[in-house]
Amino acid sequence: MRLKAVLFSVFIVSFSLSGCLENNDNGDCENGTLDILTYDILALSDEMVDAFTDKTGYCVNFIKEDDSGGILDQMMLTKDSPQADLMIGLDNTYLQTALENNLLTETAYKTHPSYTNISSAALESYSGSMAIPFDMGPVCLNYDERFVDGENVTIPTSLWDLTNEEWRGKMTFPSPVTSSPGRAFLVATIDYFENDDDDETNAFDWWNMVKENGAIFTSGWTESYETHYTGGYGEYTTGYVGDAHLTVSYCQSPGVEAFYAENYTHSTSITLPKTTFQQIEYTGIISGAKDVDAAEAFIEYLLSTEINKNMPENNLMYSVLEGQNLPETNGYRHHADIPEQNSNIEISRINQEMSTWLENWKTATD
Repeated sequence: MRLKAVLFSVFIVSFSLSGCLENNDNGDCENGTLDILTYDILALSDEMVDAFTDKTGYCVNFIKEDDSGGILDQMMLTKDSPQADLMIGLDNTYLQTALENNLLTETAYKTHPSYTNISSAALESYSGSMAIPFDMGPVCLNYDERFVDGENVTIPTSLWDLTNEEWRGKMTFPSPVTSSPGRAFLVATIDYFENDDDDETNAFDWWNMVKENGAIFTSGWTESYETHYTGGYGEYTTGYVGDAHLTVSYCQSPGVEAFYAENYTHSTSITLPKTTFQQIEYTGIISGAKDVDAAEAFIEYLLSTEINKNMPENNLMYSVLEGQNLPETNGYRHHADIPEQNSNIEISRINQEMSTWLENWKTATD
């Protein structure tokens, strides 16, 4: 079996329960405990957190939601009595909502000397003082090269190709209502169809047509990628169905597959212009935080070179630091595709129109 068991421990992200608590209270909390609201971010390992505690004297308690949407919901529900000091995991499709609802407060990290190490690409969507980017990666379509070989199934050269009969029932998409990669891809489709040559149709016409073409819709990335997609590690997991040859993931996902399988993957990406979306994830201090100093210390630690440079291995995403790249080991960088042109819808428009877009998407795919 080519895929090593280590891939399971690194890649599987679906086991956390909404609102579950985890802490590293080992009796050495001389400066108290930092409460962090997040989802199951792989980089926040026990080893990483224990090193933070040893360095600062702060223990860490995690309040874990399912994804970015769960983080935002929890922040909204507890706005008047926040349960956490620090947020880690809102992305650039959710951040503006948090800002407009005053859910975050300024962090001093923007005046920290190390702030200048953050790349301009990571600061493109948001460069204010309420949130700091900590990882990023382009969301795009992935497909299985064993089936999509140009003969049995044609490699798409347009999103419209996915409405053809040869793709019937062979696609799976995570819902933008409940999945941040799904939401990112929805934004990309809106930009793509607003800039194509056809003024008669829009993104929601396309979504309706792929639904009519048997597309499989799931609540999240994990179900799409693990359960349905034939091109990834899912074939080695319990509950695997393997009935779709195309899904939404990240352009570096084939590189991750190769990295943990000795430079072997049969997955690759579609990087047509404006079909990709640069997802950026943020950390920020929650308004009303009881321990701002601890939150500031963790932001500094998360953005330190020693931690952030390892995001590709530890969180399967790009580092936000200037000059850092994916490792070349086992074909990680070689198999990670580079988008031709990401969607560039502004974060303010995403926030203003997302509710309408989601309603239109639900109508189109119902």
